[in-house]
Amino acid sequence: MPAMSPRPAPCSPGSRPKSPASGNRSPANRIADAPHVGCPRPRRARARQTRPFAPPAPSRGGGHRAAMIQQLIHFSIKNRLFVLAAAFALTLYGLYEMARLPVDVLPDLNRPQVTVLTEAEGLAPEEVETLVTFPIETALNGSTGVQRVRSVSAVGLSIVFVEFGWGQDIYLARQLVGEKLAATRDRLPAKVEPRMGPISSIMGEIMLIGLKSETVPPVQLRLLADWTVRPRLLSIPGVANAIPIGGGRLQYQVQVDPEKLRAYNLTLEEVERAVANANENSTGGFIEKQSQEFLVRNIGRVRTIAEFADAVVTTREGTPLTVGNVARVLEGVQVKRGDASIDGQPAVIVMVSKQPGQDTLALTRTIEKAMAEIRATLPPAVELDDNVFRQQHFIEASIANVIEVMRDAAILVAVVLVLFLLNARTTLISLIAIPLSLIVTFIVFKFAGIGINTMTLGGLAIAIGELVDDSIIDIENVFRRLRENAARPAQQRLNPLRVIYDASNEVRSTLVYATVLMVIVFVPLFQLSGIEGRIFAPMGIAYIVSVLASLAVSLTVTPALAATLLSRYFDGVRDRLEGRGLTFRGGEAADSWIVRRLKAIDRVQLDFTLRHP
Repeated sequence: MPAMSPRPAPCSPGSRPKSPASGNRSPANRIADAPHVGCPRPRRARARQTRPFAPPAPSRGGGHRAAMIQQLIHFSIKNRLFVLAAAFALTLYGLYEMARLPVDVLPDLNRPQVTVLTEAEGLAPEEVETLVTFPIETALNGSTGVQRVRSVSAVGLSIVFVEFGWGQDIYLARQLVGEKLAATRDRLPAKVEPRMGPISSIMGEIMLIGLKSETVPPVQLRLLADWTVRPRLLSIPGVANAIPIGGGRLQYQVQVDPEKLRAYNLTLEEVERAVANANENSTGGFIEKQSQEFLVRNIGRVRTIAEFADAVVTTREGTPLTVGNVARVLEGVQVKRGDASIDGQPAVIVMVSKQPGQDTLALTRTIEKAMAEIRATLPPAVELDDNVFRQQHFIEASIANVIEVMRDAAILVAVVLVLFLLNARTTLISLIAIPLSLIVTFIVFKFAGIGINTMTLGGLAIAIGELVDDSIIDIENVFRRLRENAARPAQQRLNPLRVIYDASNEVRSTLVYATVLMVIVFVPLFQLSGIEGRIFAPMGIAYIVSVLASLAVSLTVTPALAATLLSRYFDGVRDRLEGRGLTFRGGEAADSWIVRRLKAIDRVQLDFTLRHP
């Protein structure tokens, strides 16, 4: 029998197989090669021989995108402290920018619009349409960038709405309208002057402020609204207009007696001219005396009813005929075309409109401070109520709903993770994805010029449940692979960082494809046009940005946190169990009781399905 050469010792150099060529090695082998099973390592106290965490090679079949994701995961694990510090800095910056984002009820649904208001007292609606509205519409139709011209003709009032295309600069639009109006003035009736309304939107009415009293008459409340409240509101930056409603406007009324006009052989135009001339000041030039100039003034503006009555209409045989001879002059209330009330009691309401793009909450707080100042100057019997209506209430309710959804989602995720993984660290790592993804979304809002409103908050509320999906998938796989690695014999254990990398890389395709599918579902929202598109596009943007931010978090922050909190976690668990004389278990034996129960039920169902296809 031929002699046989002795088998090399298991730990001799010849017993270890040669490593494959570097070009044929997988990314995992290039990170850290596992030691040979038959070669036990020299035992040292809590020390193992593991190769360093080397950078991965690109996947042979994954393409450049897969290699890029691998490099991203590897960078996050290797530079985990830098990644976590960057995430913390990003969180602080996001919180700062989030507090500065404009807040509104809905997105801006208005096309750039210019409103032309024209008062024509005494004209019927059909006369207003023929003499005022039609010439203005004719001049404005066909102007550069005009999409549509609408009009409303009422008793003594013409309103023309000029709508421009999306993206048109509102100030350029107002300049174009102003030039057209200047060319139409000679075609309008005498004393009819069109003017442009303030810049506002259909969602611009942010507050209703009420003035009420049990003893002060509504006319006096209207005077306070016209001369105290309204000027203060218009001085606040961001307020477009403040319109008092109700109470009645006080005015001097000249009630002409037709019989006296006939007796004095006067016309109504003569009385009207005398009243107008009696209510204006005029100048008489200068008088020079002793190197000084003295201004000559004719003080004609009336201040009392008696002065109105004394205005001279004409002279007959040296005797002046005054307004009081043919008319009765008194103080009265302008004919009301509407009124206002609060809780069924007569009141005056001031409607406050904001300029487009202003933060509703910040502007409301500024108005509150101004109203507190005015309240201190009002008579004791007058009550100023700045809480009749506020858009702020709707916005705060929307924000409260999103916060409630976030709270419930965080609690539900925490309960599920604790039940399935029985580990607080994995729960914490998964929950961090929710606020971090939202903060990244708000940063994108800032640079994209998007504000916080009901639709963007609705998109975030829809995405809340999906923001943790990517992190849960990644951290659950990492936790399971680390537990399996810790249960191996010491000679077969891999570097924990390599295990985390392999586990994260193992589910990367699942994370990317699932996120892409969710994004594709919301893409059709951007094909909507008109008002529908303006309403739902912000919701789609909020959803897509938040889920993409969640994907980025799961590929960077989640592996970095896993490498920081879980890389040596099972070493401590195993050492504590071995110190008590117990054996560390991996695989299904280490699952929680609910996971084992669910697997048993699933095993029975799968067995039945496979036996009875």
